[in-house]
Amino acid sequence: MGPSGSGKSTVVQLIERFYNPTSGDISLDGVSIDKYNVRKLRQNIGYVGQEPVLFNATIKENMLFSNPNASEAEIIDALKAANAWDFINEFDGKLETMVGGTGGSLSGG
Repeated sequence: MGPSGSGKSTVVQLIERFYNPTSGDISLDGVSIDKYNVRKLRQNIGYVGQEPVLFNATIKENMLFSNPNASEAEIIDALKAANAWDFINEFDGKLETMVGGTGGSLSGG
């Protein structure tokens, strides 16, 4: 967390080894990250960007991309954990509400 331009995205990109530092070293548990397998390293990192990444589908279909076998109860639990359920519950279609490719049909508020 920090102001725009403070290097938040740069730090994440360095940790995920999208590029290497020009000086110094980054380590995890005392081990330099260049010793880790890049694929395995990235599989263990979660990143939530500032812009939504949604498909032109329903809210439920978008949720199922991350876990195709999720039950409706699990989807609702995940939305509650993300503090999104109350917002989604305001739509007539609830989980069946269509969203635009970037969430364009949802209010940014």
